[in-house]
Amino acid sequence: MAYIKGYQFLTEEQATEAVLLCNDYYKIPEQTNDTTRDWCSYRIAELNAPCFYYIIYDESLLVLLGEPTEFEVIYEDIPQ
Repeated sequence: MAYIKGYQFLTEEQATEAVLLCNDYYKIPEQTNDTTRDWCSYRIAELNAPCFYYIIYDESLLVLLGEPTEFEVIYEDIPQ
């Protein structure tokens, strides 16, 4: 388990819209053959109930997505 500062979304569509908003604002990708395809990316908290999608906070997202929140994400234990 970890506490994440970022943005939560109930659906994948909402998370995708947030990524596209950032891409449009920062003009990513500038050309179709650019290596960088997205300004940010989302993850899924599959082990949380209910599961949700999230983007980890970065200062560059503040102007677009507003103030981040802190939330808990459950991870699988990694065998040692």
